[in-house]
Amino acid sequence: MLQHFQMFAAYNQWANRNLYSAARELTPDELNADRGAFFGSLFSTLTHLVVTDRIWLRRFTGAGPQHSTLDEKPFMTFAELSGARQEEDRRIIDWCDGLTKEQIGGDFTYTPITNPTPITQRLRPALAHLFNHQTHHRGQAHATLTALGKPSLSLDLIYFLRQEGQQWL
Repeated sequence: MLQHFQMFAAYNQWANRNLYSAARELTPDELNADRGAFFGSLFSTLTHLVVTDRIWLRRFTGAGPQHSTLDEKPFMTFAELSGARQEEDRRIIDWCDGLTKEQIGGDFTYTPITNPTPITQRLRPALAHLFNHQTHHRGQAHATLTALGKPSLSLDLIYFLRQEGQQWL
């Protein structure tokens, strides 16, 4: 499982880099246009992903920025958002690289933002959720790009493995 999560951390960075490269080509109006995704616009969807990654990493590590809502808007520009995304991707990789098998199989306790009742659970499914959540909302971001008439992106894990992740093949 340790190598599996390290692979997903690297894949996550690769997929985000490709997605942000496409988003960088958009106008501010296109970035902020509500296209019916759960958080409306591409900018808001990408912001949600950074915020929730920070929330989960803080739960896992006890360090990092703190947020109080899932739809918080701490970034005013795409450049700020992009810089934060790069920083969080690096934090995820570094943290996963430092994990042990014992930690992955162990418990941790956190308090959800949406329900102030502490939860204790195994780290493994929560870490799987972090990566699955990224994939879920990247799919919405991809659909938003398509709705804006932009080219489709190939963000499948297998493309990452063939291009940059050969060590996991």
